[in-house]
Amino acid sequence: MDEASVLWLTGLSGAGKSTIARHLRACLVGRGAAVAVLDGDEIRRGLSQGLGFSDVDRRENIRRIAEMARLLSTQGIVVIVAAIAPLSRHRGLARNIIGAPYREVYVKASLSDCERRDVKGLYARARRGEVVKFTGVTDTYEPPLNPDLLVDTSTHGVHVAVSSLMALLERCQAKQTVRQLA
Repeated sequence: MDEASVLWLTGLSGAGKSTIARHLRACLVGRGAAVAVLDGDEIRRGLSQGLGFSDVDRRENIRRIAEMARLLSTQGIVVIVAAIAPLSRHRGLARNIIGAPYREVYVKASLSDCERRDVKGLYARARRGEVVKFTGVTDTYEPPLNPDLLVDTSTHGVHVAVSSLMALLERCQAKQTVRQLA
């Protein structure tokens, strides 16, 4: 079976990655696609339990997610990864592991919007110094320079994001069909 796309949604905490991933999954499942969502928070509670937020631990977390995404995509499953992946070198590692199916999607939102949406209170805790190495406040986030798609959730809702992602997947499918015919 042909590899399916891996959509790697990166952005700050609260940007909307998980929400978009859930809605996109529902849309794709409704069209009969096999879909898996790999949510960074869920991965950290299970597969990457015990890893911290040092550069080495973040790299290992991303490596684990990328390996899982690659394996699933080789089975024809569309994989939606919702993970901060704050550094470009970490996303580069994911791209190298996954290969051609990898599509980087920058889920962009202003820091103030992310803080306003923060249901877990992590930004407030980071600002009080209770959470160290919190991406966007006390730790670096490097926005992608050339993502396959940019979705700005400060100006567009989840339905626009899902429509944009569906269009990206359709373009990927068309390119794959052309390669198969060549």
